[in-house]
Amino acid sequence: MPLAADDDSRSGGTSPKSRPQAMTPNGAQNTETQACDASAPRCGVALLYGRVADQTQKTWVRSASFGLAILSFINLFSYLDRYIVSALAESLKHANMGLSDANLGSLMSGFLIVYTLTAPIFGALGDRRSRPRLIAIGVACWSFATALSGFAGSYLALFLARASVGVGEAAYVTIAPSLLSDYFPVRQRGRVMAIFFCAIPVGSALGYVVGGLVDKHYGWRAAFFVAGVPGLLLAALCLLLRDPPRRAQDAGAVQTGGPHAQPARKISLANIPRETWAAYSRLTRNKPYVLTVLAYAAYTFALGGLAFWMPAFLERVRGVPRSEATVSFGTIVVITGFIGTFVGGWLGDYCVKYSRQAYLWLSAAATLVAAPCVWMALTTASHTGYLAWMVAAQLCMFLSTGPINATLINLVSASERATAIALSVFTIHVLGDVPSPFLIGALSDASSLGQAVKIVPFAVLIAGCLWILAARAQAHAPADARPGQRAAR
Repeated sequence: MPLAADDDSRSGGTSPKSRPQAMTPNGAQNTETQACDASAPRCGVALLYGRVADQTQKTWVRSASFGLAILSFINLFSYLDRYIVSALAESLKHANMGLSDANLGSLMSGFLIVYTLTAPIFGALGDRRSRPRLIAIGVACWSFATALSGFAGSYLALFLARASVGVGEAAYVTIAPSLLSDYFPVRQRGRVMAIFFCAIPVGSALGYVVGGLVDKHYGWRAAFFVAGVPGLLLAALCLLLRDPPRRAQDAGAVQTGGPHAQPARKISLANIPRETWAAYSRLTRNKPYVLTVLAYAAYTFALGGLAFWMPAFLERVRGVPRSEATVSFGTIVVITGFIGTFVGGWLGDYCVKYSRQAYLWLSAAATLVAAPCVWMALTTASHTGYLAWMVAAQLCMFLSTGPINATLINLVSASERATAIALSVFTIHVLGDVPSPFLIGALSDASSLGQAVKIVPFAVLIAGCLWILAARAQAHAPADARPGQRAAR
């Protein structure tokens, strides 16, 4: 506990032997301390130590909600920054930089390439270093890089600025879920992850809306400046967050996330590279985890392609005015994302009481329903039909957000969570939304945007099928590969 050192100075030199006897691991006084005479100096000091330690624990618990709020706001502005480029795509194409659709798609791909390459580094650091400080550094870096995008005068300068944003976001996305898992117990993680990941659709929608409105009135350069400023304040607030001990909320639960997971242990700096590679090796042998991540990659391919190209699709194919296209799609994303993510988190936590594979089965079913809805939304000739099918598709897809991220945490050991998240981030982007914006843009250059986006529903279908295989693999895993089973019961 952070206040333990302060307690030593107040205790008047309480011997090391007496202090452990005053407290049990969960911060409660033990029988021996309760029975001792409070008038005795040694017992009085022990009781004082117990009260201070208990107060520290309560303060830390209260800070969990503050931490969730700060991390969720950072997630919101992260996605606002990420998808503001989509809102500015048509303006950038006519900004005398000679951009093709493939060039526009590569702006997102370049960001995600850097993002995925640096994510494993921050994942390893996040399992061993101060997580709030690493997040604060990352948020400050991406905010500065976003502001630099507004000064770009050529495609290369814009590409480099957008790619640099990936370094900062990699620090945050890989570490935040691990920090949240130590703020909240296993039984609440589906809902906690739903709240945290609700910021994705809200932030994405704000990216479309804010980007579109600022672009309309002040130009695309001003939109980048507006997106970059809030991150600096959030970076400062990160430094106020506590960094609780790893596994702090896993007491009473099975700790091994897979047949190859290992318990936490102290690792020296010299052993970090070796231990990191060993952790990645264990994760690649964890079959439920691997299948979950591969399905998540297909899901991310679909969402990334839709998120980047839908405003341009509405303008070119549907004839919707530019500012209306960004606001229209942003409205769909924020409503369906908010409702779908919350409902998915709540429903997943309810169903997981009865089946350890409930998170995966829920995600698989919702995604398989979403696939034909996406196809109908992209091919129907009616604008009203498009709206109805797109709302249904996005609602079903966002149902998976909370459950899948809770699954990724629960399938691995507590000491490897940041590493597992880093590997999943690397995989889902390398196979998902790194290639999809560029690939759709290249297909659009070769044919039309209306034809190019038709690859999206097939990716959604693949995601649903792979999550079925992941659920079956988890069901057949050994009993010790089911973390949180005792807690759920």
